[in-house]
Amino acid sequence: MNAALRLSGYTAVLALVFAAAWGVGAAVGAPAIAPPPAAPVASAVPHDGMGAGSADDGHAHRHGADEVDSAGLVATAAGYTFVPKLTTYRPGVPAELAFTITGSDRRPVTRFDVEHEKQMHLILVRRDSAWFQHLHPTLAPDGVWRVPLILPVPGIYRVYADFVPTGGPPLVLGTDMFAPGDFDPVSFPPSRVAQVGDYQVRLDGELIPGSPSQIFATVSRDGAAVTDLEPYLGAFGHLVALRQSDLTYLHVHPDAATPAPTDRSGPGIAFTTEVPSAGTYRLFLDFRHAGTVRTVEFTVMTRDVP
Repeated sequence: MNAALRLSGYTAVLALVFAAAWGVGAAVGAPAIAPPPAAPVASAVPHDGMGAGSADDGHAHRHGADEVDSAGLVATAAGYTFVPKLTTYRPGVPAELAFTITGSDRRPVTRFDVEHEKQMHLILVRRDSAWFQHLHPTLAPDGVWRVPLILPVPGIYRVYADFVPTGGPPLVLGTDMFAPGDFDPVSFPPSRVAQVGDYQVRLDGELIPGSPSQIFATVSRDGAAVTDLEPYLGAFGHLVALRQSDLTYLHVHPDAATPAPTDRSGPGIAFTTEVPSAGTYRLFLDFRHAGTVRTVEFTVMTRDVP
């Protein structure tokens, strides 16, 4: 396995770094916006088939000889293949994405482990890293996964299937989808503040290639700190990082134990990740508040290492 692609959880002495500007919420009834304590926190849970999760959070991944370095760059790994039924769609027209995950015998796999409350996480993004979607398809008894899909504008889209086949290794397999038409690529300047509706999210911290990096998302609404973020898929936030040059995939979960459904937190969400190389990364954060899941995006360049 390529160790540089591992997403590792490490203890965080956060108070020394962000004591003045960042807070961690508590459970319902005692939301906190004070700086986080210096005590160790639970490990981030890698969800990309490239690392081991924390045993503390209930989502430990297999690791060692059965790990597979896939990162969404290939459609086949460890004997499993991502096989879409259709790869070309009319832009802007509602359709359905149907696919199977086949095993080494070329038959559809029908048994998958539940990871973060779902058996399959499907990520869709256009090749210029625009138009991000996080989908959860439904598995039929015959092994066919299905989910409604709209490719909103022309272009080539990368689709990532993030899953753990029962008895197999964690995997992220990827393939391309096509929406014919004139493609007008979007460029993304560096950005660390994102706005969605009346919510603003600030991203702090640096990405250091080949080294565990802590980053912090702070959520506010109409200028006030949000201290009652709700769990979504077993965490207070989900972060997908894509290396812009080739769309290498990293899926990171917060530095905290799995919350109970009634727990609340905020305004800060801490993550630890390890990016594989220098360059520009597109980061997509899902969080839930007031019963609605929202997605914000950032464009971050790695910090130069002396």
